[in-house]
Amino acid sequence: MRARILTVAVLCLGVILPVQAQEQPHVFRNATLYPISAEPIESGTMVVEGGVIQAVGPTGSVDVPDGAVEHDVAGKVIMPGLVDTHSHIGQVSGGDGSAALHPDARTVDAINVRHPSIDRARAGGITTVQVLSGSGHLMSGQTTFLKLRDGGTVADLKACDDRPVEECGGMKMANGTNPQQENGPFPQTRARAAAMVREQFVAAQEYRRKMEQAESPAEAPDRDLRMEGLIDVMEGRRTVHFHTHRHDDVLTAIRLSEEFGFDLVLHHVSEGWKVADEIAEADVPASIIMIDSPGGKPEADEVAYRTGRALEEAGADVAYHTDDPITDSRVFLRSPAMGVRAGMSRSAALESVTLAGARMLGMADDTGSLEAGKDADFIVLSGDPLSVYTDIEQTWVEGRTVFDRSDPEDRDFATGGYRVYDDAVQHVHE
Repeated sequence: MRARILTVAVLCLGVILPVQAQEQPHVFRNATLYPISAEPIESGTMVVEGGVIQAVGPTGSVDVPDGAVEHDVAGKVIMPGLVDTHSHIGQVSGGDGSAALHPDARTVDAINVRHPSIDRARAGGITTVQVLSGSGHLMSGQTTFLKLRDGGTVADLKACDDRPVEECGGMKMANGTNPQQENGPFPQTRARAAAMVREQFVAAQEYRRKMEQAESPAEAPDRDLRMEGLIDVMEGRRTVHFHTHRHDDVLTAIRLSEEFGFDLVLHHVSEGWKVADEIAEADVPASIIMIDSPGGKPEADEVAYRTGRALEEAGADVAYHTDDPITDSRVFLRSPAMGVRAGMSRSAALESVTLAGARMLGMADDTGSLEAGKDADFIVLSGDPLSVYTDIEQTWVEGRTVFDRSDPEDRDFATGGYRVYDDAVQHVHE
């Protein structure tokens, strides 16, 4: 990403990293650690080697390998890298106006990983992200999970170790007013929108039945990429991430998932506080957004800060997301802070931007908490994660720094405006 990766000056930590940082073990001593999966450790030590967390515990209780690069982070806070379940960074696009459902469109074909919005997300402490297309369609296409490590291609940022980047993601769906249009192949009412979704899933069921009954390739139906995308959803290879706001739209999304047997994550859920018990009873996770300024669509008029608290109290799994650029990735930690202000527990709020999001992306075995054996995805903070006065000083992905606030170029991405981004990205990628 930058020449400073080779000779990075970690001024805030008081050390100089060697050229092959990932190949050497690193030890971070005396920080306040937030493992998320366990209670905070006031004076803790973490050992990282080979891109993986090797040990986490109170200072003095952790074995440190010989030759480890020392980081004295007294007075700092270390927590897992943030997981953003819903973002539009990288100039992503999806389906077009030719149809209301595009299960064959792949966001992986439309993500610019060299765009400065990626650097902006790193500056916000985001290490794992789901990049989705827009919500102007009932189904706008296949999403992509990314790890925000350094790299020049979308494959370099692939988040899945067990499958190619084309298969590493979910499916974006939407209801409510966004997919409604007066003309063309789009629905004009909520009832028609749900009916069109059902029609497509029924067609996919029939396509799958014909494929299963075919005794030879000659008897099988012609390959249909749209049907293949829907079968991936019905057979659990892709989770549906469903844009929905109003309480009745939320329940429609749940009904559709139960009818066709697909895994579901609700997104936005502006009126989730009205149906928190129903969401919890259906055992459906909710990835919510915190809007801190007025405006937006009428169906989000009753968005409430207390949604996180209501979902937590009901027993639902809850995460926050940015929907960047709706919420700037750089201030992602503001969302759980406002959730706490509205009554959400501190532990659930911190989990909502780390481990809960990882669960919703099916990546909780790899990231989302500070645990031995997990990827070394973490952030170094100047203070309390939920304080407005706290800065994200460093972002690490798999044991490498991808953002360092002490580096002038990186600091521009953390603090500057769009002209700064344009100048910085031109310089970085020359």
